[in-house]
Amino acid sequence: MSAADTGGSQVKSAVRTVELLEYFAARPGMHSLASVQDAVGYPKSSLYMLLRTLVDLDWVETDTTGTRYGIGVRALLVGTSYLDGDEVVAAARPTLDRLADDTTETIHLARLDGTHVVHLATRQSPHHLRPSARVGRRLPAHATSLGKALLATHTDEQVRAMLPPSLPRLTEHTLTDREQLIEELHTVREQGCAVDREENTLGLRCFGVAVPYRTPARDAISCSVPVARLTPEHEQLIKDALSGARDRLALATRRL
Repeated sequence: MSAADTGGSQVKSAVRTVELLEYFAARPGMHSLASVQDAVGYPKSSLYMLLRTLVDLDWVETDTTGTRYGIGVRALLVGTSYLDGDEVVAAARPTLDRLADDTTETIHLARLDGTHVVHLATRQSPHHLRPSARVGRRLPAHATSLGKALLATHTDEQVRAMLPPSLPRLTEHTLTDREQLIEELHTVREQGCAVDREENTLGLRCFGVAVPYRTPARDAISCSVPVARLTPEHEQLIKDALSGARDRLALATRRL
């Protein structure tokens, strides 16, 4: 986003600050001034001064040489505050705990963020073979059961407005054609459950349902299970457990 894109309604320095923080948040690790400048396109002198200000305020950190930059601890504090103050996350805790116990698999609560989903809460499977679980992880909606469950609560035209015709490929199974995805969303609406068939991570199948406390939905819950452990009986158990969890969470959040 450039200052011109804001139509003059936003302060350029504030826009640039947010863009820098989002740049670092999307790219873990440390980055040189040159690589940051190549990505954001700001003049080197103003970029350097902005980075030094953010370093002084602990929003950005530097390495021991002082020449490479990464996200700072203040971002963690703000992110934690967001989760601590979110009523849906608080209301979902008992439901997520029970769903994890019922399925013995990894559970996620996520929120739609543009064309992506962001994990707000997780419950990790006790099994040795299990997917990684991390709060704050951001994934393309079209390649996850969480995202497909949420996209299915929008109309076809809304989905077309949200997503480009060609979608990024994460694995060989990812749906990369928007119209094919929309066809699958019809099935999701009919069945009430979305499925990620190794579209985000090879060897992992995920099942997701939207939480209907608002329309279109913005939050969803999912269950992720390694394909090697998935049987037809276990799949049905997971879908039944997700259906019950969705109904309990919808009841718990009906006043939000």
